[in-house]
Amino acid sequence: MSRFLLLPTSAQQVVLSEHCRHARFVWNLAVEQQQFWQPGRHAPGYNKQSAQLTEARAEYAWLAAGSQTVQQQALRDFARAMEGFFVGTHGRPSWRKARVHEGFGVVGVRPSQVQRLNRRCGQLWVPKVGWVRFRWTQAVPNGVKSYRVTQDRAGRWHVGFPRIPDPIPGPRDGSVVGVDRGVTVSAALSTGELLHAPGLTSGEQARLCRLQQRLTRAKRGSNRRQRTKLSIAKLKAREVCRRRDWVEKTTTDLARRFDTIRVEKLDVRAMTRSARGTVDKPGTRVAQKRALNREISRQGWGQLVIRLSNKAGGRLERVPAAYTSQRCSACGYVAPENRKSQAVFRCVACKAGPRNADVNAARNIAAGRAVPAQGDFAVGRSVNCEPQLSSPAS
Repeated sequence: MSRFLLLPTSAQQVVLSEHCRHARFVWNLAVEQQQFWQPGRHAPGYNKQSAQLTEARAEYAWLAAGSQTVQQQALRDFARAMEGFFVGTHGRPSWRKARVHEGFGVVGVRPSQVQRLNRRCGQLWVPKVGWVRFRWTQAVPNGVKSYRVTQDRAGRWHVGFPRIPDPIPGPRDGSVVGVDRGVTVSAALSTGELLHAPGLTSGEQARLCRLQQRLTRAKRGSNRRQRTKLSIAKLKAREVCRRRDWVEKTTTDLARRFDTIRVEKLDVRAMTRSARGTVDKPGTRVAQKRALNREISRQGWGQLVIRLSNKAGGRLERVPAAYTSQRCSACGYVAPENRKSQAVFRCVACKAGPRNADVNAARNIAAGRAVPAQGDFAVGRSVNCEPQLSSPAS
């Protein structure tokens, strides 16, 4: 999806916020209807819900003042989400919350409704709003038929045009690279490169700590608390933008330099799941797990693989992650004692090293020789294989 920064006026922001509230209200009503569904009864589909929306607009003036196009599109999005849930590709649609899920979609856009004004600005026609300017930072996809307007927690408005990204052709030289994702090093390549996702600077991090302390002292519902939350959101949005830019540049570079890209097969969503547990069975080391979850999210593990799969096409391979950090990439000996620390790896069998532990794991991933959790090789045994790497720089 191509994202652009919207530049609405104050009056236009009020109407855009109303569109978001109406779309969220309609979505939550559809979720509520699904929650009361029972076996043997048919939950209302899009056609019936659309007829119910017409009745609701006739009864409530505040709903009729909004755009019917926006409200009906929210019902279409919900119907598509339910189809994905029944097929098994997506989870069950849940509630949308204010200040978290702020956005709406518009379908049936004509080419004349997206215009370029000059080198830096364009304008977009939004129902009930009119022409809204946006910052022209990249080419708008050809044949645009829909868009989605969103607002982040920092108060910025964005418009996204869906498109299928064109795959990036590889060098066609048979080169292979392994990518090991970590917390201290965002991505370690089998070529020896260590990549770090950018975050907040030291000054920005100190300011964030001060703002968080101020937030704990502010009275709930006060204007000072709202201003503090907005300042925190702006800093975090800046960090997100930097990480997204780093992911785009890194994945483009990898897709152009290597024919085959191999990564660990990780379930990032399960790895970042909360450890709080339940009231009957509370979790342990919850604070440590929460800190680890934050660090994993800051490194952009999921975004990196998603964008690689989009740009590299069928050239992305997922390797089982078991024992990749304990296995020597030179002799194949697997033992926990091989990894001396987070950054140092020294094989106790062949005495190779010391070398960077993340690079060693990346070379195991590049070779595609990860030891499965239950396989023919036991931990602490040497695997008879030659240490060959397909990457030209390794």
